[in-house]
Amino acid sequence: MRMLMYVNFPVEPFNTLVKNGTVGGKIQQAMEDTNPEAAYFSEENGERCGVFVVNVSKASEVPTLAEPWFLNFNARIRLRICMTPEDLGNAGLDEIGKKYAN
Repeated sequence: MRMLMYVNFPVEPFNTLVKNGTVGGKIQQAMEDTNPEAAYFSEENGERCGVFVVNVSKASEVPTLAEPWFLNFNARIRLRICMTPEDLGNAGLDEIGKKYAN
């Protein structure tokens, strides 16, 4: 299933990694380990941020996705399951609505 992975990078150690020229390699390695379907970098609440679309088949894969960011960047991570329009269409909302209608 698809999951949105939000990675927020605190100013430190990120600034130090930029200054000593190692941030690019660390990001590249973490990206290879995470293997996102899509990746975007931006800003959130005044911090550097990455938003990744990743595929997970079981919950035990989450540490493999998250740890490179935790360990290299002291990142804060939020995870959200997400659906495509097709997934939502297959969710059975009409039947659920009928079952719980007053």
